[in-house]
Amino acid sequence: MAIDTAHIVPPIAVFDLDGTLADTAGDLVGTLNVILEREGLSPLPVEKARDMIGAGARALIERGFEAAGKELTPDHLDELFRQFMVHYGQNICVRTRLYPGVAQALDRLEQAGFILAVCTNKVEEHSVKLLDELGVGHRFAANCGRDTFAYFKPDPRHLTLTIERAGGSPARAVMIGDSRTDIVTAQNAGIPVVAVPFGYTDVPVQSLNPDAVIDHFDELFAAVQAVLRPMAA
Repeated sequence: MAIDTAHIVPPIAVFDLDGTLADTAGDLVGTLNVILEREGLSPLPVEKARDMIGAGARALIERGFEAAGKELTPDHLDELFRQFMVHYGQNICVRTRLYPGVAQALDRLEQAGFILAVCTNKVEEHSVKLLDELGVGHRFAANCGRDTFAYFKPDPRHLTLTIERAGGSPARAVMIGDSRTDIVTAQNAGIPVVAVPFGYTDVPVQSLNPDAVIDHFDELFAAVQAVLRPMAA
């Protein structure tokens, strides 16, 4: 008897953005340095500030001022955050590039029938604009940012609601990310997670017990297959 596959939900791969799909450090730190210089503070080299990225723009500003030894009041932080968002939105894809192999990895997943989605702590407007400028925005069934829902990473509902919006199922999902936030989000949602070690993290991703670690996007498809296999059996 033939199996009716019409109602089988396809697998879904959900990606973080900053430090996972794209190296955004140059533009994020560039905007931070504009803010610091406006405040009479010295700019930070990208190499020093990379590990400050990953918790959102507000935290990046706070960390930048902490590195400079200057305190921030909540009201001042709010104003600098507003300035940051305006400048970054206007300079979002100056130095930013997709990581090597990303486009080919997305091709391979799509050819295998995967839905693709993005779950990021960037605001949705910036995430959509950046991926469009990088030429891959149309490939994602959902692009959900920090402000898309009432919840954001590491709350697992950010991930599960992204999967729902994209038309996927948590039972056939995998998360791909670069940080503690991504790994904890997926683990709390009961979803396997593949980590990349070349993004923005304060500790080695291997120490956070992801289901797999890849060093290059050429390895992604095999890793995704491996972590999904027990769930799809």
